[in-house]
Amino acid sequence: VQLVESGGGLVQSGGSLRLSCAVSGRSFVNNSVDWFRAPPGKQREWVAQVSKTDTTFYTTSVKDRFTISRDNTKNMVYLQMDSLKPEDTAVYFCNFAIPQEKWGQGTQVTVSL
Repeated sequence: VQLVESGGGLVQSGGSLRLSCAVSGRSFVNNSVDWFRAPPGKQREWVAQVSKTDTTFYTTSVKDRFTISRDNTKNMVYLQMDSLKPEDTAVYFCNFAIPQEKWGQGTQVTVSL
């Protein structure tokens, strides 16, 4: 199973980024997929989930700013991040909800003041 995150970068506060997660090696359509992030010096934390039925869930701090979505035809999951804040700075990872797979390398998001 491979999870490959991309789309990170450096952006000013208030800006936007769209992260992508390419999934291979495991059935995608019948699984929920999550986005996580690891802020500098902190533990990895859950950010958002898209279920197999396209129901979405968000941690409170990103609700109304981030949008998670999936494309089952391409085995891709996306995270649209708007109104970014410096506290969103982190390495972002995707993974299946249950069971989780080996983590990918993640993609760095840096939000400057």
